[in-house]
Formats: sequence, structure tokens, C-alpha cells
Amino acid sequence: MRIKFCGGVRNVTGSKHLITTDNGSKVLLDCGLFQGRRKETREKNLNFHFDPKELDAVVVGHAHIDHTGNLPNLVKQGYTKDIHATVPTDALIHYMLPDSAYLQERDAEYINKRNRRKGLPLIEPLYTTADAMEAIRLTRPHNLDRWFKVAPDVEIKFVEAGHILGSALTIVRVRERGRMIKLAYVVDLGRKGLPLLRDPFQIRRVDYVIIESTYGNRVHEPIEEAKYQLQEVINRTYNRGGKIIIPSFAVERTQELLYYIHELMEERKIPRIKVFIDSPLAVNITEVFRRFPDWFDEETQEYFRRGDDPFTHLNIEYVRSVDRSKELNDINYPVIIISASGMAEAGRILHHLKNNIGNPKNTIMIVGFMAENTLGRKLADGWKEVPILGEKYKVRAEVFVSHAFSAHADKNELREYVRRMGKVKKVFVVHGEETQSLELAIELQRLANVGKVIVPHEGDEVNLI
Repeated sequence: MRIKFCGGVRNVTGSKHLITTDNGSKVLLDCGLFQGRRKETREKNLNFHFDPKELDAVVVGHAHIDHTGNLPNLVKQGYTKDIHATVPTDALIHYMLPDSAYLQERDAEYINKRNRRKGLPLIEPLYTTADAMEAIRLTRPHNLDRWFKVAPDVEIKFVEAGHILGSALTIVRVRERGRMIKLAYVVDLGRKGLPLLRDPFQIRRVDYVIIESTYGNRVHEPIEEAKYQLQEVINRTYNRGGKIIIPSFAVERTQELLYYIHELMEERKIPRIKVFIDSPLAVNITEVFRRFPDWFDEETQEYFRRGDDPFTHLNIEYVRSVDRSKELNDINYPVIIISASGMAEAGRILHHLKNNIGNPKNTIMIVGFMAENTLGRKLADGWKEVPILGEKYKVRAEVFVSHAFSAHADKNELREYVRRMGKVKKVFVVHGEETQSLELAIELQRLANVGKVIVPHEGDEVNLI
């Protein structure tokens, strides 16, 4: 059995890891979209480290685009077999993949408009809406805690990851040469005590582990701080008459924010301020959340049982139309605007930032991980002037960065998770910027139950004996 690390190593996007058994079965774990500088992004996403036609199965752990976003391109290049996911993940990608395809098509239109002026060759979109729909057609939904076969000698079981709705850690069981090899794919690992979600399942008794390292050298603030920080930012900004602008991922983070805002209003700790969810994708995703109350933790299920939906109250307006989105710029009283994209790289959030970043009454609240070279990262790093839609803007609004909201396990939580797994032969550290991965590897190598820790490079292939 071999593992080839085809993406999402020494960086945090584009997860792809290929398992090849001695009998020739090929199973791909995740097929994520790489996100970064435009030229590098297109090159990495177009070219796989394998032939898609030769794969027997694809297994995706959760719906985030850095784990599912290149599925339509895989299909476009000839993949025709099953894509395995949890039931909620299947429902989520019905919206997320077409949305991603739309952005790919629009991006190609923008580049081609420029290329025509310069006499340069035209490009095709990475994939189209039709490719996204074909990937959805191939997706097979599964429940947690049940073994199922994805190739003649490969079985899979999904267990709770506690990261986003429907997220799963994957246990892989391979039979070869009269023995069983067990691999745990711990990407992405959530945190205990997150709102909405059940705690991660503790995997034990496996031979090998692939683990994320998004926050491999950082310790989060307690999750309880997230609600308190949100309360402080809302009250402070409201009192000076400003707006709170929050770049947010459409999946999970937006719904967590609504959950906390709902609680704070019910507890009368913040005023009944108007909340706009300005992201058509987030609107659709929130509808999916309402369909799966059984996948939430007991506290959230109790909300639904008593008819208290935290995603719907009179102070929330879900914005679909472009015209209504533009009207939000004319509001001159305190409101909360939650808009995509989460790293502030595309979408309606760019227009809200452009129109509000120069007003010192306003607050831009950063509540998620921001990858290198993104606008969100520049704001989080304290840049005084940032580029938005091709122009430079002075940052006069307050910028508040919270690490308490993270849905990724931190250094201590990752280390403790591996310690509790029992004896493992090798741990492969992926899904983190290089510094994060290397520092987590040092921490894990100190554990008595771990044989060897490896931080692979993209394209590396290892044999598991």
C-alpha cells in the first residue's frame, strides 16, 4: 500500500491524497481546490499527480471547497466512478460546487476580456456548471459509523469530525497479503465544545495517521471567548454608530455567528441590531442546516425541538439580489453585515469592505483562518492600506481579529488527539503552512506512542509496510 501526497501539503488548500494498494486499487482522499496567486492556482488545479480515469473511488471528508472544489475538474478529465461523502456533505455540495463553477466561469470571462485587449490567447474556465452537476450526480451519501466498500480491497468508515455540518474523519481499512492495514485520515479535526456541532470522535488502534496542521504551532483562545468577543465588538461599534462587517465562510462560520448573535439578543447582552446575510450561497447553506438537526449537538437539537430556530428571527435579513446588496451601502446606522468570501478574496464582501473600510466608526471583524496573500490575511496582519478590486484603500475602520472562532483543533488539541490514538507507526502532517506543519511534527515526535513523523512535500510517495 502506498500514499501519494498530491496536494494540501505545506499549505492549507487543495487537499488530495492518493492511496494505491498492492492489488492496484486507487482511492483518492479529498479533491480540493488550491487557492493562491492566480497563475499558480490555475496551474496546480489543472494538473493532477495521477490519471483521473484510473481512480476506483473518491472519498471526501467535508464540503469545504479546499476539500471538494476540484471534483468537477476531476470529472471533466475523465473520472466516472463514485464520490463518497456523508449525507449532509452531499446536500451541501449541491450548492457549493455550482457556485464554485459559476466563479470559475466568471473568472475566465474576466481574463479573456483582458486577453482580447492585449491580443493574448483565450482560456477556458477550470470547469463549468455542467461539470459540477456531473460531480454531484456521482456523489453517494453515507451515514457515520458504518463500514462500506469503495474498492475490492478497501473499506471506509466515516466518524464525527466536529468541524462543520456533515464533516467526517475517515478510517481506511485495506486488506493485502493476508493482513489488515488501518489508516486514519484526520483532516480537518474540529474542537470540543463548538456551537452547533458534536465533539470529534476519538479514533484509536490504527497503524498510520494523516493529520492536519492548520494551527500546528498556535493555541486558540477558549471557545467561550468567541461569544464574549462578538458581544464586545457589537456593543462598541453600535455605540459609536458604525457597522460591523464580517467576512465569513458560507458554511458553518455564518451559522455559528447567527447562533451566537441569537443567544446574545435573547440574553439582552447586545441591542436588537439588524443582521444582513449577504451571500446567496450562505442563504442556501443555512437552509441545508435546517434540514439536518439530528447532526447537531444536544443543545442545538433542543433549540429545534422547542421551535426556537437560531437561524431565523425578525432581525435577520437574507440578501439574495445584487440590487439589495448594493442598497446596504446606503445604510447609515449600526448593522451587522456577514458576507462571503471568508478570506475576503471574492464575492460581495469586497464591495462592503471597499465602502466601509475608510470609516473609523466601523469594525471589520476577522473570525476565520486567512491564507497567505489573501486580502483577509493583509487585514489580519494590520496593513494600513490594502488593495480592493484593483484600487488602494486606507484602513481607517477598526480591525478586530478573533482566533476563538476557529473550527480547527489547535496545537495542543492535535497533540492530545494523537496521544489518545494509542501506538501508531507513522504520522504524516499535512494541511498547514510549512511552519505550522514542521512545528507540529516536532511536537508529535515527542509522543511516546508515535513511531515516526513525516512532513511530506507535494508529489512525495511513501510505502506503508
